[in-house]
Amino acid sequence: MRKTALFVFNGDPMCFIHVLLNALEMKEKNDEPKIILEGASVKLIPELVKAGNPLNMLWKKVIDQELVEGVCKACSSKLGTLEDAKKQGLKLLDNMSGHPAMSEYRDNGFEIITF
Repeated sequence: MRKTALFVFNGDPMCFIHVLLNALEMKEKNDEPKIILEGASVKLIPELVKAGNPLNMLWKKVIDQELVEGVCKACSSKLGTLEDAKKQGLKLLDNMSGHPAMSEYRDNGFEIITF
């Protein structure tokens, strides 16, 4: 089983759809993907749960399959989506000066891919 941490910094929905699709495909192949929302991607959090959003169904799937590791606490606070992340029950990641540390994943055998 391959372990992959997908660090998403880009807030463009066209980029984010590829993160969601890749995570689902990796899981389908019995790999262990983890999605980490960082930087501008945290601005998508309130939009992803809206029924009319084209990414809503994929977001539900990755949530249901527990593929979302969490959200950067510092970035979501700075960009105004911290409360939205909490409402969705997303884990806040902050072990590196308020941000998630890539080294934690690397040290635990994860390949790191950034978007």
